[in-house]
Formats: sequence, C-alpha cells, structure tokens
Amino acid sequence: MSQSTVTKVQAKASITRDSALALAVAARDAATKIGLNLAIAVTDEGGHLIAFERADATPFLAAEVAVNKAWTAASFGLDTLIWNQVVAQPATAPLANHPRVMPVGGGVPIVVGGRVVGGIGISGGNAQQDHDVAVAALKAAGFELAN
Repeated sequence: MSQSTVTKVQAKASITRDSALALAVAARDAATKIGLNLAIAVTDEGGHLIAFERADATPFLAAEVAVNKAWTAASFGLDTLIWNQVVAQPATAPLANHPRVMPVGGGVPIVVGGRVVGGIGISGGNAQQDHDVAVAALKAAGFELAN
C-alpha cells in the first residue's frame, strides 16, 4: 500500500458537553422519581469525564464508582451488567484486575447512529437500580440503547 493511500486519521464521534449535561439532568430526574441519591458521571468515547454530579446524601465512594462505570461502559460499548458476566469467565477474568474496570450494574454505553459516543455511570443504589436509572436517562434524553 502506498503512503498516499493510507488514511492517517479517523473521525471519532463523541457526546457533546450540552448532551452530557442534559443526560446528567435526565439521570437526576430518574433517580428523584424513585427516591435515590446517586452519583452520575458521563464520559466521552475515550472515557474522559464530561459531566458529573453527586447528590448531597450520596456516599463519597459512589463518585469514583460512577466515573469508573461510565469509563468501563464506553471502553467496549458494553453495559457493566454484561461486564460482570465477562469477568466471570476464566479467559477474561484477568480484566477484573484492571484498576478502572467496574463490572457492577449502572454503567451503560451512550450510542448514536450505532456508534459508541460515551458512557454513563450511575452509583449509589443497588446494581439493578443504578442500571435502570442509566437506561431511563438515556431513553429520556433520546439516545439509543446498545444492548
């Protein structure tokens, strides 16, 4: 292949700041409806934090967990509930040792046009509640669901 035909860059799709903030508000609204105090994190496609908030009564550890759930979901475009199953398999169990992998429900990829553009991470409830709030926020904000 000649040097002139090799593509040197690729276009990456990423969530915008305004969309990330709107998603965080949608998650706050979903959490309020079911009476939960949660930490909410939204990352771009590379796992970099774009929007974050933590309710007053949310445990401080939930903040870091929410960020890592969003990062984990964005990394391979998989819900963290699925990651829980991935790291349970002997062939992929070593991934659980990565310091940022958070295979606990509440992290969901953000998808637009079939492409992962970020991740949302919710922490402070149980794994299913966190997951349900993330999904409700994505639906309310008009995003696709990956899985």
